[in-house]
This record gives sequence, structure tokens and C-alpha cells, in this order.
Amino acid sequence: MAPHIYHAERLDHFMARVNTQYYAETPFLSDFITAPEISQVFGELLGAWAITVWQGMGSPPKLILAEAGPGRGTLMADALRVILRQAPTMAEGLSVHLVETSPRLRQVQAEILQPYTQPVWHKHVEDIPAGPMILLANEFLDALPVRQFIQTSTGWHEHYVANKTLELISCAPPSLPDSRVLEPNTVVEVCEQAQHIVRGLAHRFSHSPGAALFIDYGHSTDSTGDSLQALRHARPTPPLQAEEGEADLTTHVDFTALLAVARKAEVPSYGTENQGDFLQHLGLKERTEQLASQASAQDAAMLRSAANRLSAPDKMGQLFKVMAITSPTLPVPPGFTKGPVA
Repeated sequence: MAPHIYHAERLDHFMARVNTQYYAETPFLSDFITAPEISQVFGELLGAWAITVWQGMGSPPKLILAEAGPGRGTLMADALRVILRQAPTMAEGLSVHLVETSPRLRQVQAEILQPYTQPVWHKHVEDIPAGPMILLANEFLDALPVRQFIQTSTGWHEHYVANKTLELISCAPPSLPDSRVLEPNTVVEVCEQAQHIVRGLAHRFSHSPGAALFIDYGHSTDSTGDSLQALRHARPTPPLQAEEGEADLTTHVDFTALLAVARKAEVPSYGTENQGDFLQHLGLKERTEQLASQASAQDAAMLRSAANRLSAPDKMGQLFKVMAITSPTLPVPPGFTKGPVA
């Protein structure tokens, strides 16, 4: 019998590998439902948001409208429908770029977007070509892999995965972009990939017109802790116990760290706003009532229920946060009640 070979894999490497497999093989939305699928109003409001941001850029004749983690393509389809109707000049110069690695999801996106455009796909945000750009990212950052560190009495350690359990291996202290105090015996999560994306976008926007909007569940505090979670067959499951590729692994987004990255890059950053407040500022209630007035009583009730699910504090309204970064010359983007984060 061959001897057992012990192998420990860093947590972020494990997450990246199993999530790539999950999104390549699992029917999308079989385990969760995202905001664009809850109500068409969500994507429509982001389409109107993009129009206003484009106008704040000086209405450039050519514009890249990009989405990271586009799911089935529903958000982009709803946004494009609004842009075509309300800003035909913008639509004429628009090229749509999607950051998606799953071949199966790319096929679904192509079918849904076929009436509007032929998108261009990329594996990474930094692969999007140069030019004025607006990037939308809803529930994208939460699926990016994180590293987990913990300081014990014997120094700093990092979580590795071995035999479906977490093990601690000695390491150097983690590097964080903000100045929070790291408490002993508390897990500290670092999403290097998210920080890399924000840093790259900030560099891009420092010399080219652009804006990026991030919407995700997470926190904007200095809190730390283990937020790794998993869904399998639409139910919570221990993150490491499911067969690899059968569960969606996510963590809460550390918006505090991402805002600090943007500040260090010296580009304006906004947020975080609660999703409920952000959508209400964009006109969630008004657009929902407009659609409800034209619908059957049953459909109107469904529209109002969907709007409540997106915005109520005890549902998605407070758990989901909204952050934006922009070029220095752009005005405050719609939906944000305060100026850039100092």
C-alpha cells in the first residue's frame, strides 16, 4: 500500500480552486438568488446610475460598460434596456465587457444579452482594455478567496486546509492597508485579490475617466473574525465538509480595507452606504410603484415584496453595503449622501 501523503493547502488557494469548480459545474442560482433576479428594478436603477456617471464624465462618445461576476446576465440586460431607452447617444458608443471565467455562464450571458449586444469576456478585471469605463460588481467580491491569520501565544499563524479541516501553520504577521488593531486569538481575514482589483482600478481612474460600483454583503468597521461560509443545495453547510465543487464558499467583504486601498491610491472613494438607503436614493420605491400601477394585483404585490426584500433593514437592506471609487474629476456618484471618504 502506498504511504499516505500529507498535504496542506493555503485557505485562499483552496477557495479559489473549489469555487472555480463550483461555478463551472453547478447550475447558477440553484443555491442562492441575487438582487438582479429578485427584481428587475435593481438592474434598471444601476443602468440609470451609469447614465448619470457617464454624463458626469462629460458624456464621452465611447464608453466601456463592464460587469464583474455577471451571473446570468440579468443585471446587465436590465441596465442596457434603460440605457437604450433613456440615453441612446450613450448606447451608440457603448461596448459591454464581462469578467467571467465559467464557460457555461458565458453561454447563458450571451443568450440573455443577445437582444442588446455582443459582449466581450475577460478572466480578470485588469484585462479590460483602456478607455473611459463604468464597472458594476454585485456579489462579486464575496466569492474572492481570503487568507485567514490568527495571533496566538506562540506568534502568528495562517489557516491551511488538510483532510477537510483547518490547521494552523506559523507565518509572518498579515499586512493590512488600514491601521486597525489586531486582537490576539481572533481570526483576521485578508482578501488580497479584492485589494489588488481596487488598487488596479484606482490606478486606471487616476489617468482615465472611470467609476466602479461594488455591492456586496460585508462590513465597514474595524471588526475581525471568521466569516467563511458555504451554501450547498440552498442550505448552509460546514465550508470544508461538502465535496469539493459542490458548495459556494464566500466571506463577508472587508470594505474598510478596500476603502483604505483607494485612499492610499489617492482616488475618491465613497461609502459605504447600506444597500437599502442606496436603492431608495436611486428611486427604488418610485420605480416599483410605477411598474406596480401597470401590473395585475398579484404581480404588483410581488414587485412590492421584492423591493422590500432588497431594502428592508431585516432583509438585504443593511447587510449589503455599497462602495464606489471614481476618477478625481467626477462629481459625487448618485446614491451616496456624503463626499469622498477622507
